[in-house]
Amino acid sequence: MARAAAPDRQELEKSIGYRFRNPALLAEALTHSTAGKVKGRTNYQRLEFLGDGVLGLIVAEMLFEAYPHAKEGELSKRLSDLVRRETCAEVARDWGLAAYIRVGRVAAAGRYSVPILADVCEALIGAVFLDGGFETARTLVRGAFEDRMRARERPSQDPKTALQEWAQARGLPTPVYITQERSGPDHAPRFTISVEVDGFPATSGHAGSKRAAEQGAAEAFLIREGVLSGAAT
Repeated sequence: MARAAAPDRQELEKSIGYRFRNPALLAEALTHSTAGKVKGRTNYQRLEFLGDGVLGLIVAEMLFEAYPHAKEGELSKRLSDLVRRETCAEVARDWGLAAYIRVGRVAAAGRYSVPILADVCEALIGAVFLDGGFETARTLVRGAFEDRMRARERPSQDPKTALQEWAQARGLPTPVYITQERSGPDHAPRFTISVEVDGFPATSGHAGSKRAAEQGAAEAFLIREGVLSGAAT
């Protein structure tokens, strides 16, 4: 078995900001299935299952509080982004978990892989939940994921959705789109559509479909207000 490079669990506990009352839970959370088979240890898979649920609940609560006007679809997208493997692996790296993961020789290099780091991150959250309770797990998750949630303040969405979020975040009414002009033949129409946000000058978009013109108007608004950079559609 490949032993952990830094076996002092107190250093790890200092990194995550929590001291385990039952060190066996921490050991279980850090044990890969390949190591479990060698020494008869219980591996992290059950704790990973539990931690996945705990993480999802706490992050969902964070999003529910942070985006009071967001609809279910948007919240679901943000949740998926925050609890995906790559994000959990980032958190595991911040905590320095790789050095403590127990793996068998065949998987020694895997302790640095995204799948294993993500799994151990969730397993550790599950272990903290069992050892310290929900409030302790909430503190751990919020400390690790809240800044990441804020860093994703501008969603990777279309301009129309982004503008709606921008308006909602400021307590403004939903943006209103108005068709200013329709020109050209039926087989190749051209639309000019403006978007109005209460208290702000309107902006316009021009395109061969209403949807594209609305997106252009929203993009022009966001660029003008400094939310986006680049040339409007």
